[in-house]
Amino acid sequence: MRSRTPDRLCAEAVELARQAAVEAVGAETVGAHLGAQADGERVVTHTFECLDAAYRGWHWAVTVARAARAKNVTLDETVLLPGPDAVLAPQWVPWSERLRPGDMGPGDLLPTDADDLRLEPGWTGEDEPAPNSVAALADEELVVTDPHIQPAPARAQIGAIAEELGLGRPRVLSRLGLHLAADRWESAFGPQTPMAQSAPAHCNSCGFLVPIGGSLGQAFGVCGNEFGPADGQVVSFAYGCGGHSEAAVLPAPPVPSELILDELVIEPMQLHPDRSSGSVEPDAPAEELGHS
Repeated sequence: MRSRTPDRLCAEAVELARQAAVEAVGAETVGAHLGAQADGERVVTHTFECLDAAYRGWHWAVTVARAARAKNVTLDETVLLPGPDAVLAPQWVPWSERLRPGDMGPGDLLPTDADDLRLEPGWTGEDEPAPNSVAALADEELVVTDPHIQPAPARAQIGAIAEELGLGRPRVLSRLGLHLAADRWESAFGPQTPMAQSAPAHCNSCGFLVPIGGSLGQAFGVCGNEFGPADGQVVSFAYGCGGHSEAAVLPAPPVPSELILDELVIEPMQLHPDRSSGSVEPDAPAEELGHS
């Protein structure tokens, strides 16, 4: 049990503790004696102010001790410890928890834990019995002897169908992984975004929406509008923007009506009378006819 009262000889060994700190770090960084604290039976720690500007609020801790029935105090250790007002580095966080979307660059590898809760084992065909195994032969005999049972497809056909459906993967998204992905997508392009709040219609009725497969395809799709804010992104059916295919349909150009007055046909017009036809010009003034 730690003694509350410091050992007298150890508590009086202030100069011994100071000398140990000076020899360890130099006299310019060791300040005034701050006190002594009992760490155990005949074990005392002396603290000195740290004058180093880089360690504001820290102190030097020098532990001294003596053996039972001995009068000589010996040095135990010298360390630099933070005080209540010390500037400390932030708590260390593993890289897997510090990683954020967009941190990966070309050539970076992101290992996935074997027990990642976002993934679960997928169908790879490894659980299927081998073609020459006892279980496979028993199934073949059952199919042959029972005419009411349809023959099972060959293993190669099952593997081809599974690969086409995307089932030939060691691991797939678990229910937790699906929910996390849906939360991220809905947060970025969901109904609560300012763009969706001011949109004239939702994406579920937009012609630019590209459907996706799987269970997430019941609530999400991919935007295919190159002028939209979410082009190439997974959007919620409840998302929307001003680029909705049916929000502002351009009216058809007006069809001109038939011409009533044909202005394209040239019609000759006689501007002067024809003299060869014997027609007389209009009466000229009297002065021109020689009358006074």
